[in-house]
Parts: sequence; C-alpha cells; structure tokens
Amino acid sequence: MLYWLTELSDGGDFFNLFRYITLRAGGAFFTALIFGFVFGRPLIDLLKRSQANGQPIRTDGPESHALTKAGTPTMGGVLILGAVVVGSLLWMRWDEPYVWIVLFVTVSFGGVGFIDDYRKITQNNAAGVPGRVRLALGFLIAGIASYAAASVHPDGLAFQLAVPVFKNVLLNLGWFYLPFAMFVIVGAANAVNLTDGLDGLAIMPVMIASAALGVIAYAVGRVDFSEYLDVHYVPGTGEILVFCSALIGGGLGFLWYNAPPAAVFMGDTGSLALGGALGAIAVATKHEIVLGIVGGLFVVEALSVIVQVLYFKRTGKRVFLMAPIHHHFEKKGWAEPQIVIRFWIISLILALIGLATLKLR
Repeated sequence: MLYWLTELSDGGDFFNLFRYITLRAGGAFFTALIFGFVFGRPLIDLLKRSQANGQPIRTDGPESHALTKAGTPTMGGVLILGAVVVGSLLWMRWDEPYVWIVLFVTVSFGGVGFIDDYRKITQNNAAGVPGRVRLALGFLIAGIASYAAASVHPDGLAFQLAVPVFKNVLLNLGWFYLPFAMFVIVGAANAVNLTDGLDGLAIMPVMIASAALGVIAYAVGRVDFSEYLDVHYVPGTGEILVFCSALIGGGLGFLWYNAPPAAVFMGDTGSLALGGALGAIAVATKHEIVLGIVGGLFVVEALSVIVQVLYFKRTGKRVFLMAPIHHHFEKKGWAEPQIVIRFWIISLILALIGLATLKLR
C-alpha cells in the first residue's frame, strides 16, 4: 500500500525510497514485529478465557507433556497470521501477483488449521478435522495456487521444473507440474505441522527457511542478480521478500510468547499456514527442489513419521522410540531446550546449504 507514495515522488525525494524492496521489507519486518508485541498478550488472555482446558494433549505422546503442557492455550497462529497479513499488505506492491498467491495459500491454510484447532478445543479431543478432509482442502488450495503461479510464470518457465546446481537445466513436466507443485505445498504444510511438537521448535526453523527463501526470491526477481548467479529470472518475485520479512517479524513476536515454557501454542492455525507459505514461495520462485534442502528439518520430521508407520505396519516393530523424530530424542532423555536449540542449528546449516545452490553452478 505504501508503495503508492512513490507517485508523489519527483525521483529524488523521501517518497522515492518506497520504490526499494529492501526498505519496504524492513518496514514489513518491524510492522509485523510490533504487531506481535502489541497484540500478543491480549490475544493470549483471550485464548485462555475461551479455552478452559487449553490444547488437548495427545494420549500417545510423551508422558511429561501431560504435566508440562496441559492447559496451554492454542490458536496462537492467529497472531502470526495477523502480523504477516498486516505487514505484507502495508508494504508490498499490490500489482505483483506472486505475493498475492503466497498470501492466498497462507491465509487459506490458516483457515483450515483454525477449523481443526476449533474442533479440537470444542470437542476436547486431539483428533480435530479428519485427515482426509484436511488433505482434500489442502490440495484444493494448492491446486488453485499452483495453477495461478504457472499462469503468471514466464513462457520459458511455466510448467517447468528447475534443477539446482546444473546451469539452465529445466525438466518439462507439462501438466504433471501441477500435481507436483500441489504436493510441494501440501507436503510443506503438513511437514511443518508435524514439526510443531515442542516449545519454539517449529517457528525458528520456519523463520530461517523464510529468510533463505526471501533472499532467493529477491535474487531471481532481479535480472542483474539472476544473470550473475545463472539462475532463472522470474520477474516480480522480488516482492515476496516483503512477505518473508513480515513472516520473520511476526514469527519473532510470536516466539517471545512461545519460548519455553510456552505461554501459547501456534496450533494448526499457524503450522499449516506457515508450511503452506514456504511451499508456495518455492513454487513461485521455481525453487521447489531447493525447498527440500532449506526446509530439510521438516522433511526429516515428516519422513520419520512415514518410516515409522510403514515399518510398524510391516513388522510390528518401531524404528524410532516415538515419531516424529523430536519425540524420539525426548524418549532418549534429551531435555526439551536441548532438542529445540540443536534443531535450530541444523535448520540454519541446511538453509545456508540451500542458499549455496544459488552460486554453485
């Protein structure tokens, strides 16, 4: 919105500063951060009053959670969503389609997560919305977003899969690109959802991945940077940096209250929205494969569940003491802050490796 102040500029005054994506990204960051600090405590108080028992605790989860996490309110993802939406809308260019696609996925997945959280609270049951229904809604949202992204991609990139590291390598998937992109978005949403099991565990890796993807979006959205780095130029994706900055600011505001011991959980409202956002950014910037590196922690968390379920059905035995894998380390005696901080470190390393693919050609 504030970008339109540039219409008041003669090319060399204060209003001209709003042309720069980096300035508006900084504004989005601080707007979302302040939003989180201002509305965080009132929202938590409201959630406490409306949720008599807090988030239902899984009966098959670690025994300690019944004592340490019982009564903690959920739906804190509303705070993140509010911060991201306000920060993005205030500072982004409204005429760029990619950021609208990412916002659509974020808010829509947040809505699905909100319904899921609401059912859990009102029914005092950890089940929530049936998995098949949630997946169906997720694929519907992802399908709309994937088609929209493919429609606005340049002709030489639409329905193509870019391969990192190798110069100018594109795989023409044709219409099969759409189900692939849908899988990326839905997979990212559910992978982050599975990771959100300890205080602060999911939000920091999401912010780290968002920072890496924001840099990628800015690079591929500039013709000079994309030529220098030998990556595919996707005009207009630079505005996604504004969204990513708002996500980081809103995430930090939420982490202030989610740091151990958490005063609030993000719930599916936050985890599905944030994961879907990461997937949508990867699809928009043609870096779907790189997302698997940058968000490698989420991939491992999801794979640990898949491996555990398949192996148990086949043999009746378990590979891990408990899945997702962060619960495995809990069972091994690791303290919760120890798991969380070590997973943060792993996320940072993976994000740096993902960024390195920009230059490795």
